[in-house]
Amino acid sequence: MTEPVAQPPHLEPVTEADREVVRTQLGRPPRALRAIAHRCPCGLPTVVQTNPRLEDGTPFPTLYYLTCPKLSGMVSRLEASGLMRQMTDRLAEDEELTAQYRRAHQSYLAQRDAIEPLGTNVSAGGMPGRVKCLHVHVAHALAMGPGLNPFGDEALELLGDWWRTGRCVHDDVVAG
Repeated sequence: MTEPVAQPPHLEPVTEADREVVRTQLGRPPRALRAIAHRCPCGLPTVVQTNPRLEDGTPFPTLYYLTCPKLSGMVSRLEASGLMRQMTDRLAEDEELTAQYRRAHQSYLAQRDAIEPLGTNVSAGGMPGRVKCLHVHVAHALAMGPGLNPFGDEALELLGDWWRTGRCVHDDVVAG
């Protein structure tokens, strides 16, 4: 008997208002949009869940996509600080961390494959052997909640209350 695949605790259908906010956040129409996986405390989408394939059939292995430009910019600054290299180095030194990161990778694959198998063991963000994209890990941690993705959790802890500076899009976009 196979174990059920853990899903994000609060997946929500995408409304037209959400679609417009995400388009504004990204500066382009969203691709392969499937669901809202996390909302900022202000109520706007922060993370979307995407389909494993783009509309034209091209594989799109990034299941959780960070949409908030303010948060994305903060994560970019963490990346520029060399944090990903330090995280990757720790994988070689810490067996427990490596095991937890592998579980995050396996969960990511299982969730994506439950939607549509891509026939690959490539997840996203460099999992499970390195840390390649903190945006993916932060999105995964926000979608799933704390305790699954150690590097997403760690980055969020470093960022603190990232939402406190206000909404990432103007109220007129939100009001539609």
